[in-house]
Amino acid sequence: MRKEHFIAAQDGIKTYVLELIPGGEITGDPIFCIHGLTRNHNDFEPIFDFLLGLGRKVYAIDVRGRGLSDYDSNPLNYHPGTYVGDVANIMNVLDIEKAIFIGTSMGGIISMILAAFMPDKVAGIILNDVGPEVNEAGIARIRNYVGNSSPVDNWDDAIKGIKAIAQSEYPLQKDNEQFWQDFAKRICKEENGKIILAYDPEIKQNLQPAKEGEPAPNLWAQFEMIKNIPIGLISGEISDILTSDIIEKMNAIKPDLQNTIVPNVGHAPILNETTALAFIKKILND
Repeated sequence: MRKEHFIAAQDGIKTYVLELIPGGEITGDPIFCIHGLTRNHNDFEPIFDFLLGLGRKVYAIDVRGRGLSDYDSNPLNYHPGTYVGDVANIMNVLDIEKAIFIGTSMGGIISMILAAFMPDKVAGIILNDVGPEVNEAGIARIRNYVGNSSPVDNWDDAIKGIKAIAQSEYPLQKDNEQFWQDFAKRICKEENGKIILAYDPEIKQNLQPAKEGEPAPNLWAQFEMIKNIPIGLISGEISDILTSDIIEKMNAIKPDLQNTIVPNVGHAPILNETTALAFIKKILND
Protein backbone atom coordinates (compact mmCIF):
# COMPACT_ATOMS: atom_id res chain seq x y z
CA MET A 1 0.00 0.00 0.00
CA ARG A 2 1.21 3.49 -0.88
CA LYS A 3 0.28 6.75 0.85
CA GLU A 4 1.52 10.27 0.23
CA HIS A 5 1.62 13.08 2.77
CA PHE A 6 2.54 16.76 2.77
CA ILE A 7 3.43 17.71 6.32
CA ALA A 8 3.63 21.40 7.22
CA ALA A 9 6.34 22.65 9.58
CA GLN A 10 5.77 25.55 11.97
CA ASP A 11 6.95 27.98 9.29
CA GLY A 12 4.43 26.54 6.82
CA ILE A 13 6.92 24.73 4.57
CA LYS A 14 5.41 21.40 3.50
CA THR A 15 7.58 18.28 3.32
CA TYR A 16 6.59 15.43 1.05
CA VAL A 17 6.52 12.01 2.70
CA LEU A 18 6.02 8.72 0.87
CA GLU A 19 4.66 5.97 3.11
CA LEU A 20 4.87 2.36 1.92
CA ILE A 21 3.21 -0.49 3.81
CA PRO A 22 4.15 -4.15 3.22
CA GLY A 23 1.41 -6.54 2.15
CA GLY A 24 2.38 -9.15 4.72
CA GLU A 25 3.33 -9.21 8.37
CA ILE A 26 5.21 -6.22 9.79
CA THR A 27 8.31 -7.63 11.47
CA GLY A 28 9.92 -4.64 13.17
CA ASP A 29 10.37 -0.89 13.45
CA PRO A 30 9.65 1.16 10.34
CA ILE A 31 12.45 2.42 8.11
CA PHE A 32 12.83 6.18 7.68
CA CYS A 33 14.85 7.06 4.57
CA ILE A 34 16.58 10.42 4.18
CA HIS A 35 18.44 11.28 0.96
CA GLY A 36 21.58 13.27 0.21
CA LEU A 37 22.11 16.96 -0.52
CA THR A 38 20.80 17.22 -4.09
CA ARG A 39 18.60 14.13 -4.17
CA ASN A 40 15.04 13.25 -3.14
CA HIS A 41 12.96 10.29 -1.94
CA ASN A 42 13.43 8.53 -5.29
CA ASP A 43 17.03 7.85 -4.25
CA PHE A 44 15.66 4.87 -2.31
CA GLU A 45 13.35 3.57 -5.04
CA PRO A 46 15.89 0.82 -5.93
CA ILE A 47 15.50 -0.71 -2.45
CA PHE A 48 11.85 -0.02 -1.62
CA ASP A 49 10.67 -3.50 -2.59
CA PHE A 50 13.63 -5.05 -0.76
CA LEU A 51 12.75 -3.25 2.48
CA LEU A 52 9.05 -4.08 2.15
CA GLY A 53 10.01 -7.70 1.55
CA LEU A 54 11.73 -7.69 4.93
CA GLY A 55 8.41 -6.80 6.52
CA ARG A 56 9.18 -3.14 7.19
CA LYS A 57 6.97 -0.13 6.71
CA VAL A 58 8.95 2.54 4.84
CA TYR A 59 8.84 6.32 5.03
CA ALA A 60 10.90 8.32 2.52
CA ILE A 61 10.94 12.10 2.44
CA ASP A 62 11.90 14.95 0.18
CA VAL A 63 13.85 17.28 2.46
CA ARG A 64 12.61 20.85 2.09
CA GLY A 65 13.89 22.43 -1.12
CA ARG A 66 13.95 19.09 -2.92
CA GLY A 67 11.61 16.98 -5.01
CA LEU A 68 7.94 17.51 -4.22
CA SER A 69 8.55 19.44 -1.02
CA ASP A 70 8.18 23.21 -0.82
CA TYR A 71 11.17 25.37 -1.64
CA ASP A 72 12.08 27.78 1.16
CA SER A 73 12.12 31.49 0.35
CA ASN A 74 14.85 31.92 2.97
CA PRO A 75 17.94 29.92 1.87
CA LEU A 76 19.42 30.28 5.35
CA ASN A 77 16.90 27.65 6.45
CA TYR A 78 18.62 25.06 4.28
CA HIS A 79 20.70 23.55 7.07
CA PRO A 80 20.61 20.35 9.16
CA GLY A 81 19.05 22.02 12.20
CA THR A 82 15.96 22.90 10.19
CA TYR A 83 15.83 19.47 8.57
CA VAL A 84 16.02 17.70 11.93
CA GLY A 85 13.08 19.79 13.15
CA ASP A 86 11.12 18.85 10.02
CA VAL A 87 11.78 15.13 10.57
CA ALA A 88 10.79 15.30 14.24
CA ASN A 89 7.58 17.10 13.25
CA ILE A 90 6.79 14.49 10.59
CA MET A 91 7.26 11.69 13.10
CA ASN A 92 4.92 13.38 15.54
CA VAL A 93 2.24 14.15 12.95
CA LEU A 94 2.32 10.62 11.49
CA ASP A 95 2.57 9.03 14.95
CA ILE A 96 5.88 7.30 14.21
CA GLU A 97 7.03 6.34 17.68
CA LYS A 98 10.49 5.09 16.67
CA ALA A 99 12.25 4.19 13.43
CA ILE A 100 15.47 2.83 11.99
CA PHE A 101 17.00 5.53 9.83
CA ILE A 102 18.78 4.97 6.55
CA GLY A 103 20.59 8.19 5.74
CA THR A 104 22.64 8.86 2.63
CA SER A 105 25.25 11.60 3.02
CA MET A 106 23.29 14.63 4.29
CA GLY A 107 20.54 12.21 5.34
CA GLY A 108 23.02 10.47 7.60
CA ILE A 109 24.01 13.79 9.17
CA ILE A 110 20.34 14.53 9.87
CA SER A 111 19.92 11.05 11.36
CA MET A 112 22.91 11.43 13.69
CA ILE A 113 21.77 14.83 14.97
CA LEU A 114 18.23 13.56 15.54
CA ALA A 115 19.59 10.55 17.44
CA ALA A 116 21.79 12.77 19.62
CA PHE A 117 18.95 15.01 20.74
CA MET A 118 15.93 12.69 20.44
CA PRO A 119 17.35 9.22 21.10
CA ASP A 120 13.93 7.80 21.94
CA LYS A 121 12.95 8.31 18.28
CA VAL A 122 15.85 6.32 16.83
CA ALA A 123 16.01 2.52 17.04
CA GLY A 124 19.13 2.43 14.89
CA ILE A 125 20.91 4.08 11.99
CA ILE A 126 22.36 2.84 8.72
CA LEU A 127 24.75 5.51 7.45
CA ASN A 128 25.39 5.52 3.72
CA ASP A 129 28.85 6.92 2.98
CA VAL A 130 28.93 9.57 5.66
CA GLY A 131 30.39 10.02 9.11
CA PRO A 132 30.67 12.74 11.75
CA GLU A 133 33.29 14.48 9.62
CA VAL A 134 33.19 15.15 5.89
CA ASN A 135 36.38 15.06 3.85
CA GLU A 136 37.09 18.51 2.41
CA ALA A 137 38.09 17.15 -1.02
CA GLY A 138 34.62 15.69 -1.47
CA ILE A 139 32.91 18.89 -0.35
CA ALA A 140 35.01 20.89 -2.80
CA ARG A 141 33.91 18.59 -5.62
CA ILE A 142 30.26 19.00 -4.65
CA ARG A 143 30.57 22.80 -4.48
CA ASN A 144 31.67 22.78 -8.10
CA TYR A 145 28.33 21.54 -9.39
CA VAL A 146 25.57 22.26 -6.84
CA GLY A 147 23.28 24.99 -8.08
CA ASN A 148 25.27 25.52 -11.29
CA SER A 149 23.29 23.44 -13.79
CA SER A 150 21.01 24.85 -16.49
CA PRO A 151 17.71 23.46 -17.81
CA VAL A 152 18.00 21.23 -20.87
CA ASP A 153 15.54 20.46 -23.64
CA ASN A 154 15.38 16.67 -23.45
CA TRP A 155 16.21 13.63 -21.37
CA ASP A 156 19.17 12.64 -23.54
CA ASP A 157 20.92 15.90 -22.71
CA ALA A 158 19.99 15.54 -19.04
CA ILE A 159 21.52 12.07 -18.94
CA LYS A 160 24.70 13.29 -20.62
CA GLY A 161 25.06 16.10 -18.09
CA ILE A 162 24.52 13.84 -15.10
CA LYS A 163 26.89 11.22 -16.44
CA ALA A 164 29.59 13.85 -16.90
CA ILE A 165 29.30 14.82 -13.24
CA ALA A 166 28.77 11.42 -11.62
CA GLN A 167 30.49 8.76 -13.72
CA SER A 168 33.69 9.01 -11.66
CA GLU A 169 31.66 7.76 -8.67
CA TYR A 170 30.37 4.70 -10.55
CA PRO A 171 33.20 3.60 -12.87
CA LEU A 172 31.74 0.13 -13.46
CA GLN A 173 28.57 1.75 -14.86
CA LYS A 174 30.34 3.89 -17.45
CA ASP A 175 28.74 2.12 -20.42
CA ASN A 176 25.51 1.03 -18.71
CA GLU A 177 22.98 3.34 -20.34
CA GLN A 178 20.07 1.89 -18.34
CA PHE A 179 21.86 2.81 -15.12
CA TRP A 180 22.20 6.44 -16.21
CA GLN A 181 18.63 6.66 -17.51
CA ASP A 182 17.33 5.41 -14.16
CA PHE A 183 19.69 7.73 -12.29
CA ALA A 184 18.48 10.76 -14.26
CA LYS A 185 14.81 9.90 -13.76
CA ARG A 186 15.34 9.79 -10.00
CA ILE A 187 17.05 13.15 -9.65
CA CYS A 188 15.50 15.27 -12.43
CA LYS A 189 12.02 16.48 -13.26
CA GLU A 190 10.18 18.09 -16.17
CA GLU A 191 9.11 21.69 -15.69
CA ASN A 192 7.80 24.12 -18.32
CA GLY A 193 8.96 21.87 -21.12
CA LYS A 194 12.51 21.62 -19.76
CA ILE A 195 14.39 19.00 -17.77
CA ILE A 196 15.85 20.33 -14.51
CA LEU A 197 17.41 18.90 -11.39
CA ALA A 198 14.76 18.42 -8.72
CA TYR A 199 16.14 20.76 -6.09
CA ASP A 200 16.30 24.46 -5.27
CA PRO A 201 19.64 25.84 -6.52
CA GLU A 202 19.75 28.01 -3.40
CA ILE A 203 20.68 25.00 -1.26
CA LYS A 204 24.25 25.89 -2.24
CA GLN A 205 24.18 28.86 0.16
CA ASN A 206 25.20 26.72 3.12
CA LEU A 207 28.06 24.96 1.31
CA GLN A 208 30.54 27.77 1.81
CA PRO A 209 34.00 26.69 3.01
CA ALA A 210 35.10 27.43 6.57
CA LYS A 211 36.78 30.80 7.04
CA GLU A 212 40.55 30.75 7.12
CA GLY A 213 41.76 29.55 10.49
CA GLU A 214 38.38 28.09 11.47
CA PRO A 215 37.94 24.30 11.69
CA ALA A 216 35.33 22.72 9.44
CA PRO A 217 32.14 21.81 11.31
CA ASN A 218 31.84 18.23 12.48
CA LEU A 219 29.59 15.95 14.54
CA TRP A 220 32.15 14.11 16.67
CA ALA A 221 30.53 15.31 19.89
CA GLN A 222 27.14 14.11 18.66
CA PHE A 223 28.62 10.78 17.54
CA GLU A 224 29.94 10.29 21.05
CA MET A 225 26.40 10.91 22.32
CA ILE A 226 24.92 8.19 20.08
CA LYS A 227 27.59 5.50 20.47
CA ASN A 228 25.18 3.22 22.34
CA ILE A 229 22.64 3.28 19.49
CA PRO A 230 22.97 0.44 16.91
CA ILE A 231 24.75 1.88 13.88
CA GLY A 232 25.73 0.29 10.59
CA LEU A 233 28.06 2.03 8.15
CA ILE A 234 28.11 1.49 4.39
CA SER A 235 30.95 3.16 2.52
CA GLY A 236 32.01 3.44 -1.08
CA GLU A 237 35.47 2.03 -1.71
CA ILE A 238 36.56 5.08 -3.71
CA SER A 239 34.54 7.69 -1.80
CA ASP A 240 36.04 11.17 -1.40
CA ILE A 241 33.55 12.01 1.37
CA LEU A 242 34.08 9.17 3.85
CA THR A 243 37.78 8.30 4.17
CA SER A 244 39.46 5.41 5.95
CA ASP A 245 40.78 7.82 8.60
CA ILE A 246 37.25 8.92 9.46
CA ILE A 247 36.06 5.30 9.64
CA GLU A 248 38.95 4.41 11.96
CA LYS A 249 38.06 7.28 14.28
CA MET A 250 34.40 6.17 14.28
CA ASN A 251 35.47 2.65 15.21
CA ALA A 252 37.59 3.99 18.06
CA ILE A 253 34.59 5.80 19.54
CA LYS A 254 32.15 2.96 18.79
CA PRO A 255 33.97 -0.40 18.75
CA ASP A 256 30.76 -2.28 17.94
CA LEU A 257 30.18 -0.21 14.79
CA GLN A 258 29.25 -2.57 11.97
CA ASN A 259 30.55 -1.57 8.57
CA THR A 260 30.89 -2.77 5.02
CA ILE A 261 32.58 -1.41 1.89
CA VAL A 262 30.91 -1.40 -1.53
CA PRO A 263 33.68 -2.07 -4.07
CA ASN A 264 34.33 0.21 -7.05
CA VAL A 265 31.81 2.83 -5.93
CA GLY A 266 32.40 6.40 -4.81
CA HIS A 267 29.94 8.75 -3.16
CA ALA A 268 27.49 7.28 -2.60
CA PRO A 269 26.41 3.64 -3.04
CA ILE A 270 22.97 3.28 -4.66
CA LEU A 271 22.26 0.65 -1.92
CA ASN A 272 21.01 -1.97 -4.38
CA GLU A 273 24.54 -3.35 -4.74
CA THR A 274 24.83 -6.96 -3.54
CA THR A 275 27.18 -5.98 -0.70
CA ALA A 276 24.87 -3.20 0.50
CA LEU A 277 21.70 -5.33 0.36
CA ALA A 278 23.29 -8.15 2.35
CA PHE A 279 24.50 -5.68 4.96
CA ILE A 280 21.13 -3.94 5.30
CA LYS A 281 19.39 -7.29 5.68
CA LYS A 282 21.87 -8.35 8.37
CA ILE A 283 21.42 -5.10 10.31
CA LEU A 284 17.63 -5.27 10.16
CA ASN A 285 17.53 -8.93 11.17
CA ASP A 286 19.95 -8.61 14.09
